[in-house]
Amino acid sequence: MFGRRVPLSWRRRLAELVWPRMGWRRTTAYLAHRVRRLPGTPYRIAAGFACGAAISFTPFIGFHFIGAALLALLVRGSVVASAIGTVVGNPWTFPFIWAWTYTFGNWLLGGPAITTLPDGLSFDYIFNHPMEVLWPMTVGGIPTAVVAWFAFFWPIRAAVAEYQLLRHQRIFSRMRTRQRRLAAKRISDGKMEGS
Repeated sequence: MFGRRVPLSWRRRLAELVWPRMGWRRTTAYLAHRVRRLPGTPYRIAAGFACGAAISFTPFIGFHFIGAALLALLVRGSVVASAIGTVVGNPWTFPFIWAWTYTFGNWLLGGPAITTLPDGLSFDYIFNHPMEVLWPMTVGGIPTAVVAWFAFFWPIRAAVAEYQLLRHQRIFSRMRTRQRRLAAKRISDGKMEGS
């Protein structure tokens, strides 16, 4: 019903991931609005989004949605918000995330803090040499994910709580206005019948 008349090609979908047609500011505003309007308590929504954001700091790319959903269920967060939260890890942020987690992981493991990645770095190289790349990224990603969880949880919880409070106040105000109008109409109808 709300789908496109002409579906997007896979190339266009990929291009939308890298550079959204409506721009990054509008896309970010839309996602923020979407997160605030999710059903649930501020805790559930913020915890879910924070789980998705935290999982984005791990090197297991194909499993971010699954990991975020499992973590959200574990902390009683919203699974839908966790899926939205994985947008923190995107083609623009992954290079910075990977560089940080790799360097931090090497430092935690007692290796040099700043190292150069191998020249022939590919998925084959990573999975054939997990101790050289994947292990430091995992070790560096876990504490970073914990910090990211709290960094996203508190502001989102406050924003959702404020949004829900304002929304309830607007609804209550509309109901009171409607009741006043009905009461005024009943009074005016009663005066007309009495005269």
